[in-house]
Amino acid sequence: MKYEFKEVLNCNMCGDKSSNARILGTRLNGSQGMRPTNKIGISITIVKCKKCQLVYANPQPIPESIQDHYGVPPEEYWDDSYFEIWDRYFKHEIAIFNSLHKSKENTKIKALDIGAGIGKTMTVMEDAGFDVYGIEPSEPFYDRALSKMNINPDRIQNASVETAQFDNETFDFITFGAVLEHLYDPSFCISQAMKWLKPEGILHIHVPSSSWLTNSLVNLVYKAQGLNYVANISPMHNPYHLYEFEKESFRLNGEKEGYHVVKCNYLVSDTYLPKILDFILKPYMRLTNKGMLIEVYLKKTV
Repeated sequence: MKYEFKEVLNCNMCGDKSSNARILGTRLNGSQGMRPTNKIGISITIVKCKKCQLVYANPQPIPESIQDHYGVPPEEYWDDSYFEIWDRYFKHEIAIFNSLHKSKENTKIKALDIGAGIGKTMTVMEDAGFDVYGIEPSEPFYDRALSKMNINPDRIQNASVETAQFDNETFDFITFGAVLEHLYDPSFCISQAMKWLKPEGILHIHVPSSSWLTNSLVNLVYKAQGLNYVANISPMHNPYHLYEFEKESFRLNGEKEGYHVVKCNYLVSDTYLPKILDFILKPYMRLTNKGMLIEVYLKKTV
């Protein structure tokens, strides 16, 4: 896989100079384990913005083609259960949207799923009564949305945020579910989504947190070995995470792009550490907002 390595001059979310960022360490282009010195690969510097807490690589590795990262059939990522929709899938997000959005009676809510994947979220929102559209840049995932999930091809574009075509102020609800961390210019993509959003609409974003306790603990293990490696992000290997975010990342970006955070949740999932530690670590993560994921709900500033 060929990469161009592009120097980052400013934090993508808040605009602070990258020269002010704190260097966290280096990340290999593959799984590191607890002893990365036993691995062969290319390493890249990982930094954290002191102003908004965004974690990113500098320089940023950019593949020759986006399909080099995401042109892999979904069957190579997941087994057959991935194509099933469990009962509570995306119900939490719909409930929060309904609590935040003042919908007019007898008006169908128009929604957009950015990074629709195989179309599971689109299917759930359609079943909930939404008028749903989607964007999916990966050709194999787009194909499975049509062939496996029976998504109407008129409802989903095989496109990126940069190339998708929608009129301004079209949607009441837009969601980036586990997508923004994969995009090279998240600030631009948020700005574009805000253009497509109606004035009272809600933009939902679900991303990895830069405060995840597991990363901090693994980084301490590396440091104890006298190593300069970190566990944060994975810009050159699956799952190709380019960024980790904090609430402050969105608050400061909102000042720049014209929106504000109306709700923020920190979510605890797997710790990826020995299960015996979950009894202590999971409650601590919930108490201190150090879970793996963060979700924000944004609204245009008017």
